[in-house]
Amino acid sequence: MSKYQFQQSDIYQPGTDLPINRLNIGDAEILHEIEAQLLQQAYQAFVSELTTGTRFDEAYFQSLHQRTFDSLYAWAGQYRTQDMVKGGTMFCRATFLQNEARRIFRELEKEDFLRGAARGPQDRFADRLAYYQSELIALHPFYELNGRITRLFFDLITIANGYGPINYGLALRDDPEVDNNYIRASIDCVQRADHALLRELVLAGLSSSESES
Repeated sequence: MSKYQFQQSDIYQPGTDLPINRLNIGDAEILHEIEAQLLQQAYQAFVSELTTGTRFDEAYFQSLHQRTFDSLYAWAGQYRTQDMVKGGTMFCRATFLQNEARRIFRELEKEDFLRGAARGPQDRFADRLAYYQSELIALHPFYELNGRITRLFFDLITIANGYGPINYGLALRDDPEVDNNYIRASIDCVQRADHALLRELVLAGLSSSESES
């Protein structure tokens, strides 16, 4: 069964958590490998396109998802129209999704896409990055691949402001003996509207990225 709970959905192949795709791939390992390859190619393309005038607005965010995954998924870049629940956690209701997305990106634009925060103390920049990332995590606007596109989006913001991409290090490691801190932070964002743990991860990632540059 899908890792998400729907009342009804035509997104997934029957009886699986694999999305229906343009290549008719039914093998999870192959599908995830292709997703990773597409993301890597997109990362290089989007970084090369960055300019001082890049607008990190809603249209840009959606274009990241659409351009990255359109060759694989017909719904790439399109906001979901169904409510989604994962592990007992409900993301933003589909009815409110578009209005909430507009609110988030209006706020981000008012902060000049964090250019001002990037010129200030690193912990302040990390806090604003984590705040907006937490908002998009709770929004969960696409059917799949939300986390990877959201992290790419904020990597592009940090790169545009003179940092390297955020290094989440062990926070993203899947280990049965150790909690995945990024997942824990994401749950806090959705269930408690609390981005404190995510702020810690982002700040650590900024520090390590800067020290490597």
